[in-house]
Amino acid sequence: MRSMRFYPEAWPLHTAFVIARGSRTEAKVVVVEIQQQGICGVGECTPYPRYGESEASVMQQLAEVMPAISQGATRQELQSLMPAGAARNAVDSALWDLECRLSSQDLWQLSGVSAPQSVVMAQTIAIGTPEAMAFAAREQERQGATLLKIKLDDRFISERLVAIRAAVPQVTLIVDANESWQAEGLAGRCQLLADLGVAMLEQPLPATDDSALENFIHPLPICADESCHTSDDVARLAGRYQMVNIKLDKTGGLTEGLKLAQRAREQGFDIMLGCMLCTSRAIAAALPLVSGARFVDLDGPTWLAQDVKPGLAFECGAINL
Repeated sequence: MRSMRFYPEAWPLHTAFVIARGSRTEAKVVVVEIQQQGICGVGECTPYPRYGESEASVMQQLAEVMPAISQGATRQELQSLMPAGAARNAVDSALWDLECRLSSQDLWQLSGVSAPQSVVMAQTIAIGTPEAMAFAAREQERQGATLLKIKLDDRFISERLVAIRAAVPQVTLIVDANESWQAEGLAGRCQLLADLGVAMLEQPLPATDDSALENFIHPLPICADESCHTSDDVARLAGRYQMVNIKLDKTGGLTEGLKLAQRAREQGFDIMLGCMLCTSRAIAAALPLVSGARFVDLDGPTWLAQDVKPGLAFECGAINL
């Protein structure tokens, strides 16, 4: 028999995290612990209001599935017991962790993926004045970052990007608009990004409006984030996006995340691996997906004033494994 418990946590940020959707000063997560034979597996999720989630809704989902988990439900059975989303991710991650500990294997061995020694990842530049964003980019480069993810809304796009590119002419830049742009004027903005050497644009349009990307000719890859949650979404993204952003809080855990990655590659999509604001617990659960990703964006814990202990070994722009 198993036992399961879950509880919320709040982790203050060292700096406000500002994106097109608003500003946050703490990471609110929900932790799941599943115990069996005296061994405890732990998982974590970040409820996301954009997807209709809250701490309360996630806790309710966890309460509803707790009897099945206590009676031994497997990760595969979990896929039909819970919908994709943050709550399922926390349970799925805890079951992976529990299985690792019971079998004396690490997550790499259990998932059948070879572990790299280190992971190059993006450091995020939050929305601010052009001068503040350029300064932040320069500081990240000085500390070793080679890939920066620039958050934008629909204002001062050229001013911010020109200032950032002037500050860090050698760094690889990717841009995330978080659904804040419109189809009108998108072609010109894409050309601006391409002229400044931006390597990828993430989710420029609202997910409900991305049909405007159908056969849209553009000079740089466009990545689906809010438009792509699970492997079932891949087919309809063809002709609109060239890349998909996999986040475990969207897929509902690594089990579905691995399936999404495989299907996306089979359909010719590049992969970006992303995260929410979270602790190292949530990042550790996603690590088997890093080897197949073109861009890795797992810097959530680097925004925390203090990470969970023991945590992953983050460096600026990298995770040392």
